[in-house]
Amino acid sequence: MALHFYGGNGSSIFDPFEELSSILAGGHEPSKQIARDASAVANTRVDWLETPDAHVFKADLPGLSKEEVKISVEDGRTLQISGERKKHEAQKSDKWHRVERSYGSFLRKFRLPESANVNAIKAHVENGVLTVTVPKIPKPQPRTIQVE
Repeated sequence: MALHFYGGNGSSIFDPFEELSSILAGGHEPSKQIARDASAVANTRVDWLETPDAHVFKADLPGLSKEEVKISVEDGRTLQISGERKKHEAQKSDKWHRVERSYGSFLRKFRLPESANVNAIKAHVENGVLTVTVPKIPKPQPRTIQVE
C-alpha cells in the first residue's frame, strides 16, 4: 500500500453523477469508459466516521492485497483511495458459468476538513477491509499568562 502526497495542481474531484447528468442533458449516449468509471466509484463502498480524535475511513476491498491499493493526499486536503482488481485470466480449457464480481480500477476521493492532520495518516488492510485513520490536529488549549 502506497501513501503519496501531491501538491496543488488544480485538478477537480471526479463526480460520476454530475458527469452522467450533463451527458444525459445533452442528449448523447455516455461512453463505455464513463459508465465503467461511474460503476467503479459506485461499487467501492466506503464508510466515513468522525470521532473526537480522528476521521476513520473503512472500505470493503475483498481479495485485494495492500500492494494493490494506493492512498494519496492531493491538494493538501483531498484523500484519494484507488487501486485495481485484476480480472482472472481463464485458460483455454476453462469455462465460465457466471461472472458477477467486479474488476477494474476504482477511485474514491474525500475532501478532508481543516482539522485533519494529513501528515499522520495511518492505513491497514485486515480481512478485506481497508481502514484509513486521519488524526485531527489538536485544538489549542486556553492558557493563562501571569502578568509580571
